Amino acid sequence: MTRVAVFGLGEAGSLFAADLVAAGATVRAYDPADVSTPAGVQRCASPAAAVAGAEIVLALVAAADAVTAASQALDAISDGAVYADLGTGSAGLKRDLAALVEQRLRFVDVAMMTTVPGHGLAVPSLASGAAADRYVELLAPLGAVVTAIGPEPGAAATRKLLRSVVMKGLAAVVIEAMRAAHAAGEADYVWGNVVDQLTAADETFLRRLVEGTGVHHERRRHEMEASADLVRELGIDPLMTEATVEHLRRVAEHGVPPLGSIDPDR
Repeated sequence: MTRVAVFGLGEAGSLFAADLVAAGATVRAYDPADVSTPAGVQRCASPAAAVAGAEIVLALVAAADAVTAASQALDAISDGAVYADLGTGSAGLKRDLAALVEQRLRFVDVAMMTTVPGHGLAVPSLASGAAADRYVELLAPLGAVVTAIGPEPGAAATRKLLRSVVMKGLAAVVIEAMRAAHAAGEADYVWGNVVDQLTAADETFLRRLVEGTGVHHERRRHEMEASADLVRELGIDPLMTEATVEHLRRVAEHGVPPLGSIDPDR
């Protein structure tokens, strides 16, 4: 029976812990916050008690708390155990965590590539670091959906955060457009158009969108300057729209980068 310690019983941590218990693991957890404890999880009063005898420690805490979490019971974790940081942090932070724990333990940087609600332990994830393969070996039989991508801590975080530039940036642009659309009385039209465009998108569409920017950057800049004026007239701060204008100015100097090809094993 796999022995797991969980640091952090927030939304992600509680879902992971519950799924691990359901899969037959022994789960102890520590969280100083006043949060509920999933059924079957042994809630411990100290970090040291939570990690006693654990084969793997899962830290599901915010990046600002990652070093504290890794340090709080370091001496109490069994030699050679796996310490997995699943928080969203920079590649540099992941390397710092590896340097901290690998004096005695094996570190793995785990990047969850979509939201945990709806997936739980089975959230598609990437793992990198010295213990990436061991992480897969321990958790895949319990239901984790994880791919090891190499021994370098921070590699998984890098992939996740590069993806986040697109996904969170897309959300920000749509939010700004919808605020302006509501102010203009055009919310239904704009939302429907955005949905139609995104659901019909394929690689050809994306390539045309990006590569066409290199060719038509001046015309597109003028269009976006007009868009920024409209958004401002509607009483909305055109933060994202103005960023696009500035981006198009820079494309005139730097062009657009070459695009990759779709790799089904990536």
